[in-house]
Amino acid sequence: MDVQSLLDPELAPMLAALPPFVFSATSLPVIRANRLALVGQFQLSDRVERRDFVVPAGNHGPEVIVRVHRPKTASGLLPCVYWMHGGGYVMGTYEMDDLRFDKWCQSHGVVGVSVEYRLSPEVPYPGPIEDCYAGLLWTFENAEQIGVDRNRVGIGGASAGAGLAAALSLMVRDRGHVGIAFQLLIYPMIDDRMTSTSSTWDVPIWNPAANRFGWSSYLGELFGSDDVPAHAAAFRAIDLVGLPPTLISVGTLDGFFDEDVEYAQRLNHAGVPVELHVYPGAPHGFDALLPGAAIARRARRDTEDWLAAQTA
Repeated sequence: MDVQSLLDPELAPMLAALPPFVFSATSLPVIRANRLALVGQFQLSDRVERRDFVVPAGNHGPEVIVRVHRPKTASGLLPCVYWMHGGGYVMGTYEMDDLRFDKWCQSHGVVGVSVEYRLSPEVPYPGPIEDCYAGLLWTFENAEQIGVDRNRVGIGGASAGAGLAAALSLMVRDRGHVGIAFQLLIYPMIDDRMTSTSSTWDVPIWNPAANRFGWSSYLGELFGSDDVPAHAAAFRAIDLVGLPPTLISVGTLDGFFDEDVEYAQRLNHAGVPVELHVYPGAPHGFDALLPGAAIARRARRDTEDWLAAQTA
């Protein structure tokens, strides 16, 4: 497939200016350090309060840190967006969510909760998803303390964070301890098998080699087997009945295009209210990495319009 022929013309020079994305065990420490350096450059307002809390260790792992973002002028119980950062399961930090919630807390009147789940390959499945589940339970258990309406808690993420969100939604349904109001999945990383057509394309940003590295790091000994559970890779779920209203967005030049579109179709067939946005000529991560492009601005507007409807 000729990638350049389908690429949004406005994005081509922007992509050319980005450093190459080469993921491996050797390059991972440098990439992680560069991500942290970028977080340190965020310019945040003073209108959102940010507090870190320690979730006590449970049966499935150590203590987990969550960061609670709340608009300073708000009172009472607010809707909540529980968020998992992206990074291919191998990099990133909850601090990456500070800029997102600096905006969303003010524009949507929500409480944001971002979770510092452990990264792979140091901690493979089920460690990271259990961290996310522990943080979500803590959010419900401490809802009054942090000013959250238990009936309006949604979850979301981008890329691997959206993959964790999709798996967490299944885990919440299957365990039955709490209920979530919606799931917001931005180009979710949900199928470890990489057998679709788009998963083989040599696309910008997150190519098949990077995807293989991310999944093999996360799944460890399970990678490449038929024993991967849906709580690790949500696309493997057979039954999608009972999941909450869902937004899925993805670009046509994303290696996740096929799996994301099919997952949206399967949710629809299962009776789940689902909204799917497909952005022509857009690669993985385009809305964050190329924020000034017209299609990136459109994607963010679509996401925020849907979020506003869920949290109204």
